[in-house]
Amino acid sequence: MGTNGSTMLEPLRQGLPPLDPSAVSSAASCSLPARYEAVREARQFTRRTLDQWEIGDRFDDVCLVVSELVTNALRHALPANTPRAVEQGPPVRLHLMRWTERLVCAVRDPSHDSPVARDSEDFSAESGRGLFLVDSFSDGWGWHPLAGTLSGKVVWALFRLQPDCLRNET
Repeated sequence: MGTNGSTMLEPLRQGLPPLDPSAVSSAASCSLPARYEAVREARQFTRRTLDQWEIGDRFDDVCLVVSELVTNALRHALPANTPRAVEQGPPVRLHLMRWTERLVCAVRDPSHDSPVARDSEDFSAESGRGLFLVDSFSDGWGWHPLAGTLSGKVVWALFRLQPDCLRNET
């Protein structure tokens, strides 16, 4: 994940039990190109990572949330027809961080605009249910603007994991 791990985790401290960046047992990240095929790449990366961490049983929920977060970043956070400077790095980055009993999926994008959850009652709408799904399938989510050398925001979702001893018994 590089040196930005503690910066990425700052918003996770709000309203949740402490998450010490140094206590992350596993972390992985990938940059995603500014095209919709990146959603498939994010799902494939998530599958490989969760399998490697032996928590592939959570793939369906985590994959749905990752797909929604990446789709939102690509759809709403990237400036249309604006070439990005090479020094800015990739436009969207997916981070997966695991503690013993928690998994966090975080998507970083260059926008400073807050994510907007639409009315969950309008299920006939073609779009706009992404954050409702994130809220429904994760144990919590949020966002935070980035500061310092990082520009934009991070939108994250938290999943509680069963301890290894309980997972092996089921």
